[in-house]
Amino acid sequence: MARQFLSGNEAFAYGVRLARPHVISAYPITPQTIVVEKLSEFVEDGSLKSEFIHVESEHSALSCAMGASSVGARAFTATSSQGLLYMAECLPYAAGGRFPIVMMNANRSTALPWNIYGDQRDSLSQLDSGWIQAYAKDAQEALDLALMSFYIAEHKNVSTPFMANLDGFVLTHTYEVVDVPTQEQADEFLPQLKTENKMSLSNPKNLGFSAGPDTNTFFKYKEHTGLLNVKEVVTEAESRFEGIFGRHYSGLTESYKTDDADYILITLGSISGLVREIVDKLREHGEKVGLLRIRYMRPFPNEEIAQAVKNAKSIAVLEKDISFGNEGTVYTNVNSALQKSGISIPTSNYIGGLGGKNISPQEIENIFEELKQETSSVKFLGIEVR
Repeated sequence: MARQFLSGNEAFAYGVRLARPHVISAYPITPQTIVVEKLSEFVEDGSLKSEFIHVESEHSALSCAMGASSVGARAFTATSSQGLLYMAECLPYAAGGRFPIVMMNANRSTALPWNIYGDQRDSLSQLDSGWIQAYAKDAQEALDLALMSFYIAEHKNVSTPFMANLDGFVLTHTYEVVDVPTQEQADEFLPQLKTENKMSLSNPKNLGFSAGPDTNTFFKYKEHTGLLNVKEVVTEAESRFEGIFGRHYSGLTESYKTDDADYILITLGSISGLVREIVDKLREHGEKVGLLRIRYMRPFPNEEIAQAVKNAKSIAVLEKDISFGNEGTVYTNVNSALQKSGISIPTSNYIGGLGGKNISPQEIENIFEELKQETSSVKFLGIEVR
């Protein structure tokens, strides 16, 4: 294992190289471009033996990956923002076809107004597409997630495409020291892709077919079951990963000082690093506060969230997303988890970071202070409503 100074994009590219994909379909879009650029360098210098295909659009990128996956090849692509939305037609095709494609999405605001900076409205708008969705907090997790995403997506009980999300610029372009595993370690962790869900001359079958009202629900139920199985496979993958690489991950969520916390802030992605610092600061002043980071939005960690917050006096959800005319999408999902578990505590929703707007330490502190009022509300950070 070697230590290197890498951006989040580069770290993810190194993780993909270690996974040895057979096909990479590439179309550049800010702030994702560095991922496919780096992978093209690996293919050019011979350190990655892969078919690198330049396509003419994001729609074609995912279509190409589906074609590769349909013949049993390990496939990777990457996108961001409007590119992900351009792919939207193909997302349920890949999920319904049970093609275990891995795609890295660099979270970026969607138009209009046109904006290249990071929020999470692009990926969260596609939660119902049938893909696994995970969110990295730093470059090390980005690399590790790249490896684990192939293991999870390709598992026989899952067979579902995987969208790994990195916050645009804040994570994709920020450099830090990362432990890069050896190829031998990666090969020990990740088995070769074996699937019966492919076109074959020796075992012909129908792929990409139509299904009428009498059978459609059966296929959708199987798709749903594959996503539910992810939870168990994540546990398996992370246990195997820790045994080989020595790094521990905690499943669908990550709790920090929530056991005795009266006030808990729930969030996802790179902003959790700042929240963690504020939790430590407030703890030094005797404040019983905690952080719950959602690592996977699909499958959604209903039980994990309920368990982590059941003894809190109130909680808040901080997210870089808004479902216009209602509330934040993450907030909706969290409230659903609490309702199903019979937990009745005040919950508040804070919308921040839209279009890359900075979320300050003081704003995080203010959220924890406002939680003491134990009232439910939806607020935009940095907007004063009169």
